[in-house]
Amino acid sequence: MASRTWHFLLALSLLSSAAYGQLSPSFYATSCPLLELTVRATMIAALLAERRMGASLLRLHFHDCFVQGCDGSILLDDVGSFVGEKTAFPNVNSVRGYEVIDRIKATVELVCPGVVSCADIVALAARDGTFLLGGPSWAVPLGRRDSTTASLAEANADLPGPTLNLDQLIRAFDKKQLTPRDLTALSGAHTIGFSQCQFFRDHIYNGTNIDPAFAALRRQTCPAAAPAGDANLAPFDAQTQLVFDNAYYRNLVAQRGLLHSDQELFNGGSQDALVRQYGSNPALFAADFVTAMIKMGNIAPLTGASGQIRRNCRVVNS
Repeated sequence: MASRTWHFLLALSLLSSAAYGQLSPSFYATSCPLLELTVRATMIAALLAERRMGASLLRLHFHDCFVQGCDGSILLDDVGSFVGEKTAFPNVNSVRGYEVIDRIKATVELVCPGVVSCADIVALAARDGTFLLGGPSWAVPLGRRDSTTASLAEANADLPGPTLNLDQLIRAFDKKQLTPRDLTALSGAHTIGFSQCQFFRDHIYNGTNIDPAFAALRRQTCPAAAPAGDANLAPFDAQTQLVFDNAYYRNLVAQRGLLHSDQELFNGGSQDALVRQYGSNPALFAADFVTAMIKMGNIAPLTGASGQIRRNCRVVNS
C-alpha cells in the first residue's frame, strides 16, 4: 500500500513540477543522463555509513533555499575577504553534510564535467535522503545555477529559529511565498534527525506546552545551565528517529515537540487541525510534503545565464 502511494506521488510530482518556471526534471536528460543514478549511489553509501546524514542533507537544502534562494550559497567557504553563510548562528556547528555534497559533486564531474550545479545536487540529495529513510520520492525540477555571492546577514535574519511562535513562523515562510500549510508540511522533516540541547533547552525547562515526562527525559542530557551540554543531541522523534514517517505530528498532539517552534504548530492555533490530520493520515502528509518541497526548491533559482556552474562547491570559479 505504501509503495503504491509513493509511486502515485512520484507521478503526481512529474505533472506538477512542469509548472515551476524554467526548472524541469528533464533538464539534464541529454547533458548528464546518469546524474540521478550517480547521486543516488553516493547517497546510499553515505546513509550506509551514517543514516542520520539523510536528515542533515534535507536540512541543508532548506537552509540553502531560505537564503538568496536555492543557489548553493550555503556551500561557499569563507575565503580571504569573502564571507559565506556557514558561520551564521543557525548554521555554525549545526548544518552538516558538506563533505557528502563534495563527494557527489566529484563523482558527477567525472561523468559529466562542468554541467551540473551544486544547487541541483543539494536538491537531489535532499530528495534521496528522504526516500532512502522511508519517505516519498518526487521528480525534482532541475536547472538551477550556482550563486557567486552569499549573505551572512540574510542567513541570520531569514532562517526560522527554534524560539519563534506560530505567527512569526507563518511570517517567515510567507516571506518565501510558502503558505501556513507548507510550513506545517515542511516541519514534518523533523520526523527524522536530531537537535542540539542549546536549541531546545529553554523549551524543556521553561515551556508551558510540553509533556512533563518528556521534559524530564530530555533534561537528563541537557543541563539547565548553558553552555554545559550545548552540543548534546536529542532526536526529534525518539520512537522512529531515522525513519521518515508521520510520527512527528502525533508527538505534537502529545505535547512532545522537541523545539518550541515545533510545538507551536499544535498549541491552540490555526495549524492544530492540520497537525491532527497529518498524524492520522500519512498519505496526506506525504502528498503535501512533496508539494511543499517542490515549491521550496523553486525559491528564486538562478537560471539561464545567471550565476555559474561551480567546479568546486565550496568556492566561486576563478
